[in-house]
Amino acid sequence: MTTKTEYLGNLRTTITHIESGTVLITDAPKDNQGEGNSFSPSDLLATSLSSCMLTIMGIAARTHGFSIDGAKATTSKIMNSSPRRVAEIVVDITFPHDNYSDKERKLLNAAARECPVAKSLSHEVKQTINFVFKK
Repeated sequence: MTTKTEYLGNLRTTITHIESGTVLITDAPKDNQGEGNSFSPSDLLATSLSSCMLTIMGIAARTHGFSIDGAKATTSKIMNSSPRRVAEIVVDITFPHDNYSDKERKLLNAAARECPVAKSLSHEVKQTINFVFKK
């Protein structure tokens, strides 16, 4: 078992991570009858993609002797209305500097696109990934 989820009413759930005890709350978004006071389930889906990408890139960087410490991702979710579903996830990944070699940049790009969440999403969910290397 990975998590335990409880419906609290008013379109809100609490999710407990079994191993750590960490708790998250979800709330339906305002455009779907909710209050929008926390992550929606589809926000977590989109955010899982960017978190997974950063994690897998971190593993690749560590394995190859360099660091991506300080890298950040912003995530945008684009919904389709009929049927209501996530149609596209846009992830903008910003790295703290531009001192990465061409080999390292290719490795990071490949690692991001091979993360387990990216590979688990339906091909109907468009994944737009942008890399920005700060100067």
